[in-house]
Amino acid sequence: MEEIKKMETIEKVDFLKVSSKSSPNAVAGALAGVLREKGSAEMQAIGAGALNQAIKAVAIARGFVAPSGMDLICIPAFTEIKIDGEERTAIRLIIEPR
Repeated sequence: MEEIKKMETIEKVDFLKVSSKSSPNAVAGALAGVLREKGSAEMQAIGAGALNQAIKAVAIARGFVAPSGMDLICIPAFTEIKIDGEERTAIRLIIEPR
């Protein structure tokens, strides 16, 4: 008898998801790592608290990458996403070196 294997679908996420409970220092470290590896990064936040933590993380990350000569800019954009079948508006932050 053949064994049937269940295939798992792994969703590829091209951005950092930030919540109101995210640690700004932890997000900043992840952001700095992505910037060093890929050259640019994106973060997504839903709600005022999450956006607050994301902005703090950008400010902290600027300090992390400044010694290597990188100065960051942040470009905000709206994006529509579905959560539990319901449309929600999120803010996407595009972070790039200047």
